[in-house]
Amino acid sequence: MRVFVAVDDPAAFATGLAGEGHEIVHTTAAVLPALVAGEAVLGAEAHAVLQAVSLADAVLLEVRRDTLTSELVSLCDTAGTRIVPLCAADADVRLAAAFGLERAQQREVEPWRLSEVLRAVPAHAAAKAPGEPYPRVVAVWGPAGAPGRSTVAVELAVELARGGRHVGLVDADTHAPSLALALGLPDEGPGFAAACRQAELGGLDVRELTRISEPLGRTGVDVLTGINRPSRWPELSDARVGRALAVCRDWADFVVVDVASSLERDEEIVSDLDGPRRNAATIAALRAADVVVAVAAADPIGIARFLRAHAELRATIGATPIRVVANRLRAGTLGLDARTQVRRTLDRFGGIGEVWFFPPDGRSADAAILASQPIAEVAPRSPLVLAVRRFVGEALVPAGGAAAESRAARRKKGARERRLG
Repeated sequence: MRVFVAVDDPAAFATGLAGEGHEIVHTTAAVLPALVAGEAVLGAEAHAVLQAVSLADAVLLEVRRDTLTSELVSLCDTAGTRIVPLCAADADVRLAAAFGLERAQQREVEPWRLSEVLRAVPAHAAAKAPGEPYPRVVAVWGPAGAPGRSTVAVELAVELARGGRHVGLVDADTHAPSLALALGLPDEGPGFAAACRQAELGGLDVRELTRISEPLGRTGVDVLTGINRPSRWPELSDARVGRALAVCRDWADFVVVDVASSLERDEEIVSDLDGPRRNAATIAALRAADVVVAVAAADPIGIARFLRAHAELRATIGATPIRVVANRLRAGTLGLDARTQVRRTLDRFGGIGEVWFFPPDGRSADAAILASQPIAEVAPRSPLVLAVRRFVGEALVPAGGAAAESRAARRKKGARERRLG
């Protein structure tokens, strides 16, 4: 394996890895690749670093705030080069995780152990279930400005439940949770916060999730409602959310997670690195997801906001697939041929080549709010419902999964029996 060593005092690492049979393509100080990626260093030195990134199979990087940047991650992603992080402190480990890198290694790791890590499948990739025919955890995200995240999350959950599947709908929004209010469910129930607390204590299982969730009529969707007061956000820490969603994988065939818009990591501007973070639940849910449905409001302001936030989303989730939805598309705000305008704008400024469109349906949305039900229940022939159905069939659950359907039906039956028992 060809390795680019970017650590302070790289000679010892280079010698050790060469002794384990790896080819060392280049060695530099830890900070230099980030400076080159940010165009702070030019000339022959920068050319050598760029060439090494393109030639190497992996970059061995000593992670600090000055050595790991979004520009460097983007550079390595473009070259298809893996980043193997080395960390000397817990804060550096959290920083590596925040960028979606694989499990960090200690700075003093032995060469033989590091060689095994380089030859193995990255830890975060191995965590995905091999051979899974469809994504199990779907996070619904969108930038600030109410692009319709919660509405899309609800309709996705109901559509995914068609055919006898059991779907969990999770409200992990720590800024403005709304699923309980929109669906007429009690917001004083235990909900997702209780699941997170139980997960931290090791007491969360399928039976407990069934007990604390709220069934959404006869749709096959069970809802874990959000916090009923925004001040309770410290209950949804990153570790708790990650553990709770891991258990949710065994509870439902699909888990749809509604998250807040903000991806800001406020630990960069405060000194208390171990304190709770308001956006930890959003970031943890996005990292745990198999696919992220990114919702953009299909108007000039909404598209501009989406493009600014999209780069930050990609830096947060790494290589996790993103399915982009332009919501409430109408010609009145974009003029003629609105779809083509949105497609060209997203492709030109965001490199987004594939996008799905959801039409506005104010009458059905109003009826759903009035009845405290999903749009699919009050207006099953709504153009929005049909667009969501088409999106699910094309982007999430391709047709032809008969085996998955039968397994889903069996799980739903078991969930019913556990609830009744």
